Amino acid sequence: MNKIKPAFILRSDDFSRSSRRATEVATTPRFRNILFFVIASLILSACLPQQEPSADLAPATETPTPFAGPSPTPIPARPAYNPGELVDYTAQMGDTLPTLAAHFNTTIEQIREANPEIPADATTMPPGMPMKIPIYYLPLWGTSFKIIPDNLFVNGPSMVGFDTSAFIAQQPGWLKDFRDYVGGAWRSGAQIVDSVAMNFSVSPRLLLAILEYQAGALSYPESPSTPYPLGYNDLLHVGVYLQLIWAANTLNNGYYGWRTGHLTSFEHTDSSLERPDPWQNAATVGIQYYFSRLHPKDEYDHAIGPDGLAYTFQKLFGDPWAAESPHILASLKQPSFLFPFPDGEAWTYTGGPHTGWGVGEPFAAVDFAPPASVGGCLPTDKWATAMAGGVVVRLGDGVVMLDLDGDGDERTGWVIFYLHVGTEGRAPLGARLEAGDPVGHPSCEGGQATGTHIHIARKYNGEWIPADGPLALNLEGWIAHNGSEARKGTLTRSNRIVTACECSDMASQVQAGK
Repeated sequence: MNKIKPAFILRSDDFSRSSRRATEVATTPRFRNILFFVIASLILSACLPQQEPSADLAPATETPTPFAGPSPTPIPARPAYNPGELVDYTAQMGDTLPTLAAHFNTTIEQIREANPEIPADATTMPPGMPMKIPIYYLPLWGTSFKIIPDNLFVNGPSMVGFDTSAFIAQQPGWLKDFRDYVGGAWRSGAQIVDSVAMNFSVSPRLLLAILEYQAGALSYPESPSTPYPLGYNDLLHVGVYLQLIWAANTLNNGYYGWRTGHLTSFEHTDSSLERPDPWQNAATVGIQYYFSRLHPKDEYDHAIGPDGLAYTFQKLFGDPWAAESPHILASLKQPSFLFPFPDGEAWTYTGGPHTGWGVGEPFAAVDFAPPASVGGCLPTDKWATAMAGGVVVRLGDGVVMLDLDGDGDERTGWVIFYLHVGTEGRAPLGARLEAGDPVGHPSCEGGQATGTHIHIARKYNGEWIPADGPLALNLEGWIAHNGSEARKGTLTRSNRIVTACECSDMASQVQAGK
């Protein structure tokens, strides 16, 4: 019933329709563990660069200062570790125990045994915390070279203050004068980049670096003659806009696949296998996965090495690692959320965890449909409601974005993404809503749907938060879990289970406030 058409084909924003985690007490082991964890988090985070979004990377001048060049020092290969050998690891932004277990081919229990100071209810690890990880070696590990930090991958706090249009205007390349007919209107190259960056929550700087590396968009005056400027030869992805749609979606599949532990290996175009280095960061794996879809191994090795995209990014925007600023710190917690429909009403849980936007990772969204005597895309007088208080900061084709910190920028803090909200009667841009206030009527607007419903997902500081996992979606105590495949998950509370089903039977219904 509630399928969203791949965002490769239909986009759900303004541009879309044309192409879319007492002394006695103080001496208990649990208290000491938690105290250690908190103090470690505070000390380590104080040593990290603060989030100063507008100053993290200096905008390039009209003639970018060339990077001195990649280091000629070869990157050593990892040794073949003994089974269960403890290796040193420094926690990275967004790390969780399940993902570390997947990366190092070990178990959560073994990691906890080696790091007893980690509290039982820990979600995300404190960036910079030293850890010992028992490793079980697997062959075919990739390079340990890191391309960019994670905060420069997502469209989050580090992108606040970056003016895509002004930056492109300073460059001599063809993107400056590029126009395309998208969403029923002519759009500039900057508008196209910003649209893709906002919808997929991928950094516009990263998209620009890819356009430059692959198509000379910022340095060459002549635009590419090929309809596939990023090299993805597919008739459904002709032109800059649709090529960027595919690029952002593919980048997210790699980034969130690594972040969740679902992606532990990938094949190259020649069918050879690669396993990302266990110490890698999500941004680098996202970029590796992207280029593995496009290039033979020799071109891939160049693209993901020091003189590939990393060189281009640094030449345009400065040293990315000087701008590292973790946007997810220790033990992130979700605010209290209501169901996205009124108290006392029973709606159908039609879609378990599935993609938040696009196709594939991350499985950040779930779907609910209002009660109806018949199915299909029919109007309803039922209301989708605010899961928490916030400000409406973006409207689009079926889209309402609710910013919970109220600063007016969806790239910072918690936000709730609503899709398939009908245009008529929806909350206006800038509206301040309290939890439970109407957002709009469920519909089939935006993307593709075969039945009236609402699609919700969470982001924090620009990062999509998976609906399952250590930071699982919690709606009035009901916890989302993945199923055997996309949309086939459950909601559980105590010993009660609601199973997602497009059939709208009693077993798939859940009542708000109960």
